[in-house]
Formats: sequence, C-alpha cells, structure tokens
Amino acid sequence: MGKVILGCEVLASSPPGWFRSGRLGLLVNQASVTQSFEHVRDLLRRTGGRLTCLLSPQHGFHSEKQANMIESDDSWDEDSSLPVVSLYGKVRQPSRETLDGIDVLVIDLQDVGTRVYTYGVTMGLCLEAAARSGTKVVVLDRPNPIGGISIEGNILDDGYRSFVGRYPIPMRHGLTMGELARFICKECSVDCDLQVIPMKGWRRRDYFPDTGLPWFFPSPNMPTWETALLYPGMVLLEGTNVSEGRGTTLPFHVFGAPFVNRRRLGDYLAGAGLEGVVFRPVSFEPMFDKWRGRLCHGFQIHVTDRVSFSPYRLGLTLIRGLRLLNPDEFKWLEPPYEYETEKLPIDILLGDGKLREKLDNGADPGGVARGWANPLAAYWAKCAGLFLYA
Repeated sequence: MGKVILGCEVLASSPPGWFRSGRLGLLVNQASVTQSFEHVRDLLRRTGGRLTCLLSPQHGFHSEKQANMIESDDSWDEDSSLPVVSLYGKVRQPSRETLDGIDVLVIDLQDVGTRVYTYGVTMGLCLEAAARSGTKVVVLDRPNPIGGISIEGNILDDGYRSFVGRYPIPMRHGLTMGELARFICKECSVDCDLQVIPMKGWRRRDYFPDTGLPWFFPSPNMPTWETALLYPGMVLLEGTNVSEGRGTTLPFHVFGAPFVNRRRLGDYLAGAGLEGVVFRPVSFEPMFDKWRGRLCHGFQIHVTDRVSFSPYRLGLTLIRGLRLLNPDEFKWLEPPYEYETEKLPIDILLGDGKLREKLDNGADPGGVARGWANPLAAYWAKCAGLFLYA
C-alpha cells in the first residue's frame, strides 16, 4: 500500500453512524478506485453502506465521452443494479427529486488541481443544491496531483463565471477536493452540512508520484499525472484554433497547427524565460477534434523540473508567441463552449476578459503575472484556515 491512505479507505476502516443508517447517493466515475483497485461503489457496499443511486460528472460514469458538451444520459449500472444520474446532461446539479431520495450525498472524484476542470464545479453545484434541500454531503478526499503549495494565475472575475469557473480561485488552486469544498462553503456562503473525510499521509508538497498511489485517469484526455501538471496552461489552447493534442495519444503534451513554423516558435520559446521545461519539435495528425487528419507542426513539452515549472505562464506565453508569429492564421474560437453562448471560450477559460485583450496587445506574461501577487496572497490567506493537511 502507498504511503497515502485515501479518504474512501479511511471511511471504510471506521464507518460513522450515518454510513449504515442512511440512504447514500454516490458521485463517482471509473477513476473512483482504491489503491487496491476496488471501485468505491463496491467498497462502500461491501462495508455496509446502503447505496440507492450513483451520480456521474462530465465525461460519464465510465469516462467514455471525449470532449466538451458531449452529454451523458441517465443510465443504469449493470454491476450494481443502481440507477446512474448524469450531472452532465439534462441537468448539471442534482434535482430536488434526486436529493429527496437520499440522506447523504457522498462525493469521491479525482481532481487535477485546475480551476477549469469541471469536477470541482460539479461538486460545488452539488453543495449548493444540498444546502437548499438540507442534504448532508460527505467528500472522500484524494490528492491534488500537482501539489498543494504552488498556486498560479488570476482569480476568477465574477463576470466570467461559467461551468469551467464558478468560484473565486486561481487557475492552479493548490487545494484538494475536500479543501475546495470547505472553501466553497465558507467563502461563497454555501450553508451546507459538509463533512470531509481526509486522507492520511498526504503532505502539501507532495506531487502525485510522491504518494505511492496508482494513477487512474479521471477523464479520457488525462492519461497520466504529468498531463495534469501541463493542463493549467495547455487547456487555454481549447480557446484557439491551435491543437492542444486532442485526437492524439499525447493530449496536452503536444501542441501545434498546420501554420506553425517550428523554428521561429522554437526561437521565441527559447527566449521567453520559461523554467523547468524543454520543447522538442514534433509533427502529428489528430484523429479527431481540431485539424483532424491534417499534418500539424509543433512541439512536445517535457517538464524537467516540476517545482520551478509554471504551467499557466507557459500557456499564456504560447498564446502570445502564436499570435505574434501568426497574426493572420491564429484565431480565437467562437462560442458555444461549455454552455456559454456569448462570451469567447478563451475568456471563460481565462476567467477574465481583460487578460485576452492584454495578450492581443502583446503584453509580456511574466509582467502580467506579477500583477496577481496581491490577489493570490489574499486568496491563500483565506485558504490557510481551511487546510486539512500541514
């Protein structure tokens, strides 16, 4: 067993009173697994939990849906004979009818430490719905795979709230799901009966390899923990016509487009002052998504020092370079994106419309980032009282 004991394993080792007496709903997907490879659904049933329904986030219960805005219908889990309520389909938060059928909503999802990864938003919407219905929520905690010390980016502007950003946190937020739930309840005035079952053995400075745990991909394009480390910056390319590697075997690790000149972009990146990262020239043909079947020129990203590496700065730097070097070919994608039909996808990804304008005007990402120091310090001060791990 790894040095970290997951929240679900802590719960099973010493079940509280509500666990056996109440009707349980369980928000999970295929990555909600113990380190001995048992699904949490089966673990809770085996230890006496009375599950009445399952709920699933974006990408579906089996994490089978590839892209954004590909919804999942309500379904039935053949292995447990339980109904599965999709929270990425007709509804995006549990209905009053669903919550009336349970006493406790248990949440066990692997997050990736990035604001725009939708599982945190889905959890928050569950907390909001549970606050209205009086339903107890229990979060079984898991590691933040990219650590709990480094934070990065601008705080979400309230005018750019969306399904990829609902709460006032930076792009790389530094919290576990349990800590994020506590933040939402306290800082966003969500009066929910919340309990978090913490892990044992996790330290804030731990990256995922330090945990000794196996990695279970939480969504189709998050195949490794290193993908999670790149994601806070590379996800920004979803708002552009440059491929972020979807449709390849290396999503978010490679990027490119038919119009990219690798020599010119490589020279730009070499002089951009980025630390802990190396860019290797590659070409690829996506099998789906942007530039499907077209030869794209770009780079594979190799992180050489995860501590000094700043993924969000990388993403902003890439966009600035692509705009400067390809002013006629580079484009911002138009909506819709994650149910937003008016604002540009890049704006809701950035969580701030002014930041795109700065990139359009060639602003240096390093200089822009220095302007976030005070808001980030204020954010981290709020989080300190909510930490579950030293």
